[in-house]
Amino acid sequence: MFLVVGLGNPGAEYEATRHNVGFMAADELHRRYNFSAFRAKFSGLIAEGNIEGKKVYLLKPQSYMNLSGNSVVQAANFYKILPENIFVIHDDMDLPTTKIKAKIGGGSGGHNGIKSIDAAITPNYNRIRIGVGHPTNHNEENIVNHVLSRFSKQDAENIKNDIDIVADLIGVALTKGIAEFSNQLGMRLQQK
Repeated sequence: MFLVVGLGNPGAEYEATRHNVGFMAADELHRRYNFSAFRAKFSGLIAEGNIEGKKVYLLKPQSYMNLSGNSVVQAANFYKILPENIFVIHDDMDLPTTKIKAKIGGGSGGHNGIKSIDAAITPNYNRIRIGVGHPTNHNEENIVNHVLSRFSKQDAENIKNDIDIVADLIGVALTKGIAEFSNQLGMRLQQK
C-alpha cells in the first residue's frame, strides 16, 4: 500500500501556480489511473486506486503548504503506511522547468511543505521534485511572488511534459523503487 502526495495550496487563486505543481501532478495521476472521486478527509482530499497492481492513496493536503505534514501524518497513520511507501511530489525552485529529480530523504531545500512533512513523519520518504525555475533575485519577497506566479507559455509546456513523464513512470517508483524511477527519469529527460 502506498501514499502519493501532491503538494499545493487550496483555492482558485493558487491554481496553475508554480507552488501547485504537486496538485497538478496528483490531478494527472487521478485522471490517468482512474482513481475514485476525491473526498475530504485527513485535512485534505484523498482518492484511492491502483497503479501497476499496487493499492495507492492519492492525497492533496488542503491545509496550506506550511501545514502539509498534518494531512500526511493523519493519512499515513490511518492506513498504516510507512515513510518508505510515501511519495511526495512537489515544486523545486533550484531546478529549471525542464528538470525533475527524485530521491529518498534529504533536506527541505527551504520548501515549507517539505519542512512540515519532515517534522511530522521523519525525512525518510520519497520525494519527486519538479523544477519550476527561480527568480533572478533571491530575497524573500521575490521568492514568494515567484512560487505564487503562473507559468510563461514555454514553462507551462515544460511542466505539462514533466508531469506526463512522472505519470508515465510512477508505476516504476511503486514497483521497483525510487532509484530505478530516477534512472528511467534520467533517460526520459535526455530524450527531450
